[in-house]
Amino acid sequence: MELQQQFEKAVEESKTLIEKPSNDILLQLYSLYKQGSVGDINIDPPSNPFDIVNKAKFNAWEALKGTTKEEAMQEYVALVEQLKEH
Repeated sequence: MELQQQFEKAVEESKTLIEKPSNDILLQLYSLYKQGSVGDINIDPPSNPFDIVNKAKFNAWEALKGTTKEEAMQEYVALVEQLKEH
């Protein structure tokens, strides 16, 4: 199975995990998904300083800047596999 197919399968599997991941893991999944599907961050940071959730998402995705889409997809697939084992 090629990487794109593995990534798409992992995205679907992430929605059916038995245990809900912690907020840190959810941020990691989000940022790896965005980096793997979109690439480097292409949005402005949230303008509202009290928008903590979107600020955290922005910072998590921005931290992956420079990571290739392929690397992000591989990390996403590996993380979902790891979460499925728990």
